[in-house]
Amino acid sequence: LRVSGMSCVHCVHAVTTALESAPGVTRAQVDLQRGRAVVDYDETRVTPRELANVVMDEGYTAEETT
Repeated sequence: LRVSGMSCVHCVHAVTTALESAPGVTRAQVDLQRGRAVVDYDETRVTPRELANVVMDEGYTAEETT
């Protein structure tokens, strides 16, 4: 995911925690400098769009990347 609006370590923690609490997510790595989140997930339980929505619910902007 491309994530924007993060400015500090707290932001990274908030996005990571939100993603890792989504159903089917086993791991999320959020990179503040690159504005990216790499998520390991079960695609039968959650979609990239739903993951982006989880991030947006935290107050950040997120979009799917390929």
